[in-house]
Amino acid sequence: MLRIHFTPEDVGRVRIAAEPDPLWETVFSVWRIRRPGPELIFGRWRGHALRASRRDDLELLLPLVQGAYYPDFLTPAEAAQGLPAGLEALRSTPATRLRDEMRELVRTGGPTPPWMARLADGDRDTLDRLAGALRSQYESAVAPFWDQARAHVEAERSRRARVLLDQGAEGLLDSFRPRMRWEPPVLEADVPFEQTIHLDGRGLLLVPSYLSWGTPDVLRDTTLPPVLVYPIEHDLTLLAGPRNGDGSALAALLGRTRTSLLESLGDPRTTSELARRVGVSAASVSQHTAVLREARLITTSRAGKAVVHTLTPLGSALLSDLA
Repeated sequence: MLRIHFTPEDVGRVRIAAEPDPLWETVFSVWRIRRPGPELIFGRWRGHALRASRRDDLELLLPLVQGAYYPDFLTPAEAAQGLPAGLEALRSTPATRLRDEMRELVRTGGPTPPWMARLADGDRDTLDRLAGALRSQYESAVAPFWDQARAHVEAERSRRARVLLDQGAEGLLDSFRPRMRWEPPVLEADVPFEQTIHLDGRGLLLVPSYLSWGTPDVLRDTTLPPVLVYPIEHDLTLLAGPRNGDGSALAALLGRTRTSLLESLGDPRTTSELARRVGVSAASVSQHTAVLREARLITTSRAGKAVVHTLTPLGSALLSDLA
C-alpha cells in the first residue's frame, strides 16, 4: 500500500507534467520487455522493442529493473528538462547514493553481475556505460513512439485540467479512482510495496506515463522531490494499426467542415465547444470527429460528462500541409 499524506498547502501544489518523462519511459520500456502487459495496448510497441533493443543495453538494464524496486538514480528529476539533462544528472549521482540504492536492490533479490558491485562502489566508467545504455534504449525503443506518447499525455492533461477547473484540486485527486483513492488528506494506491510519504508542503508532481501499466510508481527515497508516475488511459484507435489500406478515411477528410474542426483544435475542445465555433450541430460534430479519429488526426477522451477532442501530431502535420 502506498499512502501519500497532504497538507492543505500540498493540495494546492499538485501539478501535472507537460510531457512524458524520457527516463521513466525508458525504465518502463525495460520492464515491459520483461512483463509485456496487455497485448491490445502494448503488443505493437513490444514487437518493435524486441526487434530494436540492443542485447548489450539490456544486459546492463534488466538486472536494474527486475522487480518492485529499481534504483531512484535511474530517473532523476532533471530528465523533465530532456534526456541529455537527465543523463547528465545520472552521471553526477553521488557515490554514497549509488552504494545505498544498489545495496537495496541487492537486498530485494535477483541477479547480481560483477559490474553491479563496481557501480555500487561509484565506478564512473560503469556509470557512463549505464548512461549510454539508457540513451541507446531510449533511441531504439522509446523515441519511435514519442509523438504518440506525447499525444496521449496531452489528451490526459486536458482531461484532468477540465476536472480541476470544474471540481478543484481535491476533485482532481479524486478523479484517479479506482487506480488511486483520495481519502482526505491521504492519497492511497494498492502497490506491491509498503510506503508512506509525507509531502510536508513540497507539493506533488503527477507524471502521466505511456508505457506504465497497472499501479503507479514513486521514488523510494522520501527526501527526493515527490513524484507520482501513473499509467494513462490509452486511445485504442491509435494503437490498433492501420484500418483502411485504401486511405479512404484520409480522403474523407477533404471537406470544409472537417478542416474547420481541425483548425479549431489548437487547444483541446469538447464537442459542444466545437459545435459553437464551427457553427454546426453537436450531432454533426460527432459524425465528423469519428472520421477524424478513424484517420488518427485526433484523439477523443472523456472528462466527466464532456467528450474532449485533441489534435494528434499527424493532425498537426496535416494542418501545416493545408496551410
